[in-house]
Amino acid sequence: MDFQHIELSRLVVSSANMRGITKKPDLTNILPSVRARGILVPLIVRPSEAEGTYEIVAGKRRYHAALTVAEEQDGIDPLPCAVIEAGDDAAALEASLIENIARLDPDEVNRCESFTRLVREGRSVEDIGLTFGLTGLQVKRTLAIGNLLPRIRNMYRAEKIDAVTMRHLTLANKAQQREWLALVDCPEKHAPTGSQLKSWLFGGSVIATKVAMFDVADYTGEIVSDLFGEDSYFADSEAFWTTQMAEVEKQADFYRDSGWTDVIIMARGAYFDSWDYERCPKKKGGKIFVTISHRGEVAFHEGYITTKEARQRAKGAAGADTPKPVRPEVSAALGSYVDLHRHAAVRASLLSDTGVALRMMVAHAIVGSPLWRVDVEKQRAVSDAITESVEVSASEAAFDTKRREVLALLGFDPEAPTVTGGYDGDHGVAGLFARLAALSDEAVMRILPVVMGETLAVGSAEVDYLGELIGTDMRTCWQDDAVLPELIRDKQLLGAVVAEVAGADVAEANAGATTKVQRGILVDCLSGSNGRAQVNGWLPKWFAFPPSGYTARGGIGCVERSERIAPLLAPAQVEDEPEMREAA
Repeated sequence: MDFQHIELSRLVVSSANMRGITKKPDLTNILPSVRARGILVPLIVRPSEAEGTYEIVAGKRRYHAALTVAEEQDGIDPLPCAVIEAGDDAAALEASLIENIARLDPDEVNRCESFTRLVREGRSVEDIGLTFGLTGLQVKRTLAIGNLLPRIRNMYRAEKIDAVTMRHLTLANKAQQREWLALVDCPEKHAPTGSQLKSWLFGGSVIATKVAMFDVADYTGEIVSDLFGEDSYFADSEAFWTTQMAEVEKQADFYRDSGWTDVIIMARGAYFDSWDYERCPKKKGGKIFVTISHRGEVAFHEGYITTKEARQRAKGAAGADTPKPVRPEVSAALGSYVDLHRHAAVRASLLSDTGVALRMMVAHAIVGSPLWRVDVEKQRAVSDAITESVEVSASEAAFDTKRREVLALLGFDPEAPTVTGGYDGDHGVAGLFARLAALSDEAVMRILPVVMGETLAVGSAEVDYLGELIGTDMRTCWQDDAVLPELIRDKQLLGAVVAEVAGADVAEANAGATTKVQRGILVDCLSGSNGRAQVNGWLPKWFAFPPSGYTARGGIGCVERSERIAPLLAPAQVEDEPEMREAA
């Protein structure tokens, strides 16, 4: 690479410049500097076909600013330029991308289109990933956007469609994209967007490959992968159902050959309501009922007969001489009257017996009932690194220890992944309540926090409320010098964090350094490496209760939630807090 000062008249914008050659760029933030001090940062150029002229690969905004100043001041000094070799369009495009990404984040669609051009110039996904520090999946996602029809890209650029719609359209082939655009243009029809778009693309049935009973590797139909999610989908639902039902029939034949009386394949979408069936083992004529959801999920319910059949069998076993059943003493209406009054009386009785109410509530939370549904928080993360960081944390280790103690206390499988939903005994809630009734209040109170912890939603206002109410100290359970620094990509934010950890002098001295250098300083301070003193007890502002941020830009979920619940934590509303903690 050669360094020269080149006259403005000998420069033209190259077609390899990622910001294009037709649209005049926004010069608002650089024109005052160019007027005052001229062009200080070299442009990246290469020799053009016309002798003595050069194409601008990177530096279009500085070039246009120089043109403006030259018109205002009747001329401008030659511009500093770094000259690269001619002929390699891919190398020129890479140079433009790298420089623009480092200086000013380009339009997302421009970046996607530029990546697509790099592939056409012969760069592989792996090459692009290595050049720009991206994973293969990130490159493929970018290319998928760049390969959308130009009109769709322009609609996203103009904010006429949202990111979810754009990402779902990457699942569509070109014919489907054109069909969708036709719906956009038709005043009498509605073009689906968001989650409705995915259903439209797959003919109304969104069927993930993970529900297939057959080997997906042997499937000959088309499969569409969602680069922005974890799933892939069957493009042809009819072909899927043909293959899936063949596997269901094959499994049904296996059960019949194994001695089961019958295998009942229920209509697609039908529910297996447990109250309509009774348990019956295989040796007593039990059957298998197969449920199939519209999403393709298949479940085999082993060892059941219908309630009607159970009554018929009981009647047949009693023999022909069994006297005719006597008309019940209580009619349906009278039975309802009795049940409702008993319910009202017991509900009122619970008011004076908090111990029983507590045990019944815990039993409902673990087992569920027709009126209760409690789900376990799955703690899903966007990357394996985040998942591993949480799994090895001191907080998770402490919770897992208590969870295992509770499993043992309740007599559950010690290897069960959760307490909630872990009960598989008879009589449902009543069966578990009988176990809880035999435990002391102290033992039940040890169970309750684990059940509550397993069902506490990630990113909820409840987490912020409890953290402040209880006084959770993140310093005792969080320490991370590897994953967190890699997640901080914003330069302004990174500078503020470095100033907090390493000191204002260090941050100011490295203000012009790359994010990689600044991130390295942060890691060194947290780990005590490369000659820097280890900083112990540092806690990012987002982790505190209540949390705060480092910039005035906002957009911090935990801070916004904490501000919403602040009135709930006012002193006047928590006067009973000491008593509440003592009771807990």
